[in-house]
Amino acid sequence: MPKDSLNGRYDILFEPMKIGPKLAKNRFYQVPHCNGGGYRDPSAVAEMRRTKAEGGWGVIFTEQTEIHPSSEITPFIEQHLWEDKDIPALAAMAEAMKSHGALAGIQLAYSGINGPNLYSREVPLAVSGGPILTFTSDPVQARTMDREDIRDLRRWFRHAFRRSQSAGFDLICLYGAHGFGILQHFLSRATNHRTDEYGGSLENRSRFLREIIEDAREETKGEMAISLRLSLHEGGAFGFSNAEVRDFIQMHGDLPDIWDLAHGTWEECSGTSRFKGEGAQEDLVRGIRALTSKPVVGVGRFTSADAMMRQITSGVLDFIGAARPSIADPFLPNKIKEGRFDDIRECIGCNICVSGDMTGGISRCTQNTAFMEEWRKGWHPERSRPKGVSDSVLIVGAGPTGLEAALQAAKRGYQVTLAEATKILGGRVAQERNLPGLSAWGRVADYRIGQLAPLQNAEIYRDSHLTAEDILALGAQHVAIATGASWRRDVVARFHLHPIETDPDMPIFTPNDLMSGGGPTGGKVVLYDDDHFYMGSVLAELLVQQGCDVDFVTPAVKVAEWTENTLEQSAIMRRLLEKGVAVHNSKALMSIATTEVTIGCTWTGRQTGLGTDAVVMVTSRRPNDALYHALKSRSNDLKRAGIETVRLIGDAAAPGPIAWATYAGRRFAEELDTDDDHGDTPRFRREIAALAPGPSRLP
Repeated sequence: MPKDSLNGRYDILFEPMKIGPKLAKNRFYQVPHCNGGGYRDPSAVAEMRRTKAEGGWGVIFTEQTEIHPSSEITPFIEQHLWEDKDIPALAAMAEAMKSHGALAGIQLAYSGINGPNLYSREVPLAVSGGPILTFTSDPVQARTMDREDIRDLRRWFRHAFRRSQSAGFDLICLYGAHGFGILQHFLSRATNHRTDEYGGSLENRSRFLREIIEDAREETKGEMAISLRLSLHEGGAFGFSNAEVRDFIQMHGDLPDIWDLAHGTWEECSGTSRFKGEGAQEDLVRGIRALTSKPVVGVGRFTSADAMMRQITSGVLDFIGAARPSIADPFLPNKIKEGRFDDIRECIGCNICVSGDMTGGISRCTQNTAFMEEWRKGWHPERSRPKGVSDSVLIVGAGPTGLEAALQAAKRGYQVTLAEATKILGGRVAQERNLPGLSAWGRVADYRIGQLAPLQNAEIYRDSHLTAEDILALGAQHVAIATGASWRRDVVARFHLHPIETDPDMPIFTPNDLMSGGGPTGGKVVLYDDDHFYMGSVLAELLVQQGCDVDFVTPAVKVAEWTENTLEQSAIMRRLLEKGVAVHNSKALMSIATTEVTIGCTWTGRQTGLGTDAVVMVTSRRPNDALYHALKSRSNDLKRAGIETVRLIGDAAAPGPIAWATYAGRRFAEELDTDDDHGDTPRFRREIAALAPGPSRLP
């Protein structure tokens, strides 16, 4: 019986809500979000959105959809709506979104000063010309738009409105947030230096936006709802501040059909859980609802039904906006409606989903292993395929890989035995959750342990250190070795491929030592980071908490440079400086003596000494694969024991982020009893670009 449906505690979240000419079935609003698929993987993106429709979302949006080739953001792979031939793929997406009663929305974007046009090679156009403002500092400048350019842009938007309607969308989102859209560029004095009727006063800077919305209503005959997505606050002396946002909304309260409000930069809006808590934007949005008669949607990585309720009942928001929580659990609305709170797969705020867009790859999710694999592999976040012909599975190691493998195999119907060598389930996340800012990491283990607990066909054994002989004696048909990895105690990683001269009298520690409660508790410490993700900076914080003076040494030009892809690198740098950590960029450890280390410039080779009492190595990890190799060397014994397959999975095969580990567990379970062509063909579906007729010559 649903736990809360009887008293109607959350009924307000499921009230139908008007958005202009459209009616949303509830208040759950999946705001536009990237996914790494865009124009390259339209079927994968459509099926991902269909899954959210099935999960109960009332409004579902596409990601950024570029309306014209004079403004595109290669290398990022977004959607295109440049011409009529782009309509069919988007129509399939709109159909998928509406398949379970949701409203289908499309986010239309013209990037202006953010669009380097590396693919189209068109000259970029901007409200006010200048260097392209991108993540990668492209050496390109945009030309200032003249009045004819503005007329052209209005026409291009009209084409996009018509095409969006033809594709079957219900709502249009005009993108003017995160500093990325030309609508914000007109509104902001930081990017609008014009002296004509489109510049100067707030009324003038609002002119283009008013014209565009009027054009949208005229082109679609008022049949589509119009959403306006704005930044809540743009920093800097000339930024479109929260005060100006409020002035703008008060002046134009009825302009769009719904106000979609998000924090300033993408980093501020979608900060990781290490730096941003649930509902972190409330102070910026509170009170705006009173300035307009139209509904307001906002975001805040909402995963708690009670937090959502408070946003509505206190009058802060009308709709609960979500991107990352809708990725982690596409069925979040249905689970709340049915009172299945223990089944909610909570977002941990790691931003691995964002990294898919930032790297031009396909997005993934640490919690939802099916994300972006719904079409490519036929995986579903809630439903499992029936098991194959065999029956029993043994999984050794209950870290994120082992827990996911056990859960998915058991859900398929296999008899699963999960053996963990320690008393604590969770592996690496059981340790990492105790580090500064990483408590949300624990949800990875908690969710899977909770889901495994009621399953009658899954047995978990703690404190069970299995040997090859033990596994042979158990005789499960399929064995997965998910024994994780351990951090190295030397410099071997990216810069150094071999160890360096090291005095044995220097105390050297690894992340495993610190996470187990060991390591320095005072004095001077050199932390050497050649990993470049979050671990080095988190441990630097921990060392400061433990009374250490920390020198952070890294061969990279930035601290934690890969976290650019998770939108937290600048926050990490600020945190370390605020904590008093001394940062040594572009420096590598060259030798380690008794009381000092020698660091060398990665550019010039110039070396200097750095006194220290201890060294913490955050370099690379060694897979714990000895058990696997012991089993594989006994092929005849495996056959006699009835063991059909032995797989090495997760960090034990190739160490990576936690999302790679949970994915590996899902893949193991999904591929049980399937044909194996030994990698001769891809294990996923993909779309191939068709050859166009040609050759042709453009005039």
